[in-house]
Amino acid sequence: MSKMRNDWTKEEILEIYNKPLMELLYEAATIHRKQHDPNVVQVSTLLSIKTGGCSEDCGYCAQAARYHTDIEGNDLMSVDQVKAEALRAKESGSSRVCMGAAWRNVKDGPQFDQVLEMVRGINKLEMEVCCTLGMITENQAKRLAEAGLYAYNHNLDSSEEYYKKVISTRGYQDRLDTIDNVRKTSVTVCSGGIIGMGESAEDRAGMLVALSTLNPQPESTPINALVPVEGTPLEDQKPVEIWDMVRMVATTRIVMPETQVRLSAGRTQMSREGQAMCFFAGANSIFAGDKLLTTPNPDVNEDMKMFKMLGLKPQKPFTKKMQPETVEAIDSMLETLGEKPKWTRPGHKIDRNEAAKQKGQMLKG
Repeated sequence: MSKMRNDWTKEEILEIYNKPLMELLYEAATIHRKQHDPNVVQVSTLLSIKTGGCSEDCGYCAQAARYHTDIEGNDLMSVDQVKAEALRAKESGSSRVCMGAAWRNVKDGPQFDQVLEMVRGINKLEMEVCCTLGMITENQAKRLAEAGLYAYNHNLDSSEEYYKKVISTRGYQDRLDTIDNVRKTSVTVCSGGIIGMGESAEDRAGMLVALSTLNPQPESTPINALVPVEGTPLEDQKPVEIWDMVRMVATTRIVMPETQVRLSAGRTQMSREGQAMCFFAGANSIFAGDKLLTTPNPDVNEDMKMFKMLGLKPQKPFTKKMQPETVEAIDSMLETLGEKPKWTRPGHKIDRNEAAKQKGQMLKG
């Protein structure tokens, strides 16, 4: 078994990342086979339960209200709508539903109560439930756990140094504090990032340092390739080379051997051969469905054809951890605290974000 480490340095991770590709693949694949079944891949469905109108200035995001994109916003979906989508996802082979809401942070009140009911409903369908709702407090994390949440996603996005060149409306420590709040519950942590935003290999290693030195390490780590969206500050970024994705997946597998590595955004730009190399290097989860929140994604039927060709099997729910119990709202022992935490707003300016904002204002008239 590979020894779990929480003391990786940037220099060590860079050395792994820059190994000759065949050597890197062999090492990652060897570790992967010691820790996981190489022929099993989890299929998850990402559902945008509230789209657009976000106050953040993330340079990659089409849902930021300040940029002009073609994304159609929608208010929070109903509990019945979400349950119907979850059933469709289950029928198509997904074992997990991840619900995303374009919020800076969760606010106590009717909308959060509605999300809790969505969690209860999906957990009763015997599917893993994941949420990505922005920053959350310890009490909010506990309420999600009580409802039956299996995982909470909160990506670090990049290294702490490069993060400041992509986002100015929230601080890196807030990301870590939210993960810490989740860790105070039984909910598992899903945290990863995006490559292809103009960062260096050193920044990619820096992100993996931040993730791998968490104790415990995240149970799952999404590796996203930037999908440039017209109107956002990063609209002109060149697509990530498949070799960069393979190297990132392999390095993640080596430094986080037990973590489920999720091949996430950007798969529409990858060939089947490229995806197969990522699976060989240690990726063992994908998101299925025609969209990942707002960006294109391969059709689920095409994914199933790829699985058949590669001899892959979808992972069953609750393979890694037992299904959480659901406590009904009427039986809850936790109260709404009406918290108003002061999450960080660093206040620095990012030139390309400001330019995209001004362009968006002009186009909106």
